[in-house]
Amino acid sequence: MKSQKFLRQCSGQAKGKSQKYLFIGIFLLVVFLLLTLSSCGKKGEEASQVVKVKVGNIKAQIPVDGTVEPFNRLEIKPPVAGRIEQVLVEEGRAVKKGQIVAWMSSSDRAALLDAARAVSKEEEKKWEDVYKPTPIVAPLNGFIIHKGVQPGQTVALSDAVLVMADTLIVKAQVDETDLRNISLGQQAVIVLDAYADRLIDGRVNHIAYESEVVNNVNVYEVDVLPLSIPSFFRAGMSATINFILSQKNNVMMLPINSVVTLGTQSFVFIPQKGGTQSVQVKTLK
Repeated sequence: MKSQKFLRQCSGQAKGKSQKYLFIGIFLLVVFLLLTLSSCGKKGEEASQVVKVKVGNIKAQIPVDGTVEPFNRLEIKPPVAGRIEQVLVEEGRAVKKGQIVAWMSSSDRAALLDAARAVSKEEEKKWEDVYKPTPIVAPLNGFIIHKGVQPGQTVALSDAVLVMADTLIVKAQVDETDLRNISLGQQAVIVLDAYADRLIDGRVNHIAYESEVVNNVNVYEVDVLPLSIPSFFRAGMSATINFILSQKNNVMMLPINSVVTLGTQSFVFIPQKGGTQSVQVKTLK
């Protein structure tokens, strides 16, 4: 009986000591947190300036390098070998399907006109009316992006007289780890290196199903179609595409170094007489 009583007393004393140490531990933890907040407040006050809370819009986005390219690039080649007589369009000119963009003479017509020209102007005019030139027409609606010939130049069937495109897009190579954040129709903002102050809204138009290996990394080609193509857009321009993941409008904003994070809680410090006061805030993720 005495031994049992002694054991109960020892157990009670041990329990009391453990509770005592627990209370001391909690107390020290609270003191540590208060000192940390106070220290952070003083350091923040000494090292940084007071900033004002602003209301604005914030975006979460993935920036990817890209290049402006034609959506459909088409070389216009002559229907016959011969000589270019007249080019009716310049680079950047919009054309419609079936529109005549150039006139040319076949090799036979060019040789005949040269011979007639050596005789007289009247003879040349006669054969020009009898032997009509061959038209070169645009195969689709779009615009001219390159003029490859000049009047008087001899061309073969394989030569590109003009190059046209239906529209311009921006192609980006997205890392496979970021592909899960990209979807068809997703909003994107295009920034050209040459016009960094001009933001161009766009949408994801196509995502490749097959990857390419670039610098030992699997990437997928993503086409971004501008909602409105500005006049300064040119094929081959370098660009940055910011794929928009999420956007919050009319939210309070502070510089990131104004927020102190302790564990899962975030705090800011408000100037008060004689110091600062910490206030817990909720940050957007």
